[in-house]
Amino acid sequence: SSATSYRRGCVNTTALQCDLTSFNISVYGIYRGKVQALLGAETSDWVESNQTTLDKDTQIGPPSVSLLSNGPTLEVSIKDPVFQISSLRTVYSVVTYNITYWKKGQEDQPRNIGDIQQNRVILEKLDPLSEYCVQVHINTIRNKNPSEPSSVICERTGHNEEPPWVAAVIVFIIMVVAVALIVVTILKWKSISQFFWPKDSLPQHFEESLLVALESSLHLASQPTEKIDPVSVVTAEEDCPLGIAESSCSKQPNGAVGDG
Repeated sequence: SSATSYRRGCVNTTALQCDLTSFNISVYGIYRGKVQALLGAETSDWVESNQTTLDKDTQIGPPSVSLLSNGPTLEVSIKDPVFQISSLRTVYSVVTYNITYWKKGQEDQPRNIGDIQQNRVILEKLDPLSEYCVQVHINTIRNKNPSEPSSVICERTGHNEEPPWVAAVIVFIIMVVAVALIVVTILKWKSISQFFWPKDSLPQHFEESLLVALESSLHLASQPTEKIDPVSVVTAEEDCPLGIAESSCSKQPNGAVGDG
């Protein structure tokens, strides 16, 4: 830097780049570098680079972007790139985002939202059930170069939802109707009860018919039941040998018993 002399960085390397992070570099420093080529015992002259102011000339990396679908809208979430030294918000006090988005298949008709400081942005007035793509880059005041653009990310919108006030109006109407029905029921309870449970008596001939039928049923239920005794039938079987008088033979009863 302008306050220190040259220090050795990468020596005897074949790479086309050299990481100088370990040299305690200041994010606000002004630096120069120089390079010499070697081929065996031969060396080239030193070639000095242009002057570089880190916070003004550095190329800021791309932010990370994610999309969340919420009905016909998309929520864009942005995450700052990671610095090797310090952080984006420490080096730059004012950071804004430029958001470019388009409907898939209509890349030639992009829409832009610039100078956004919030890392969460809602994209509105989108077509429902359509796929949209988004790309973001970062701007700062001291660094005139915009950051590398983020990767293109796409997401599909959802159904067209009713606004919140519609649900509130529906609930209010239901409550009003319910209260009105309760009030009408209280005021007209006498008429309603008479309609469902009338107090009018039956005609006289209906009551007499019902009483006659009831008395007949009670009379039949009160009559005693008939008791039937079992009946026995007995027959006599003769065991007399031939030639002997029946009067002198004994008769053995042989019978069957049954219910009559």
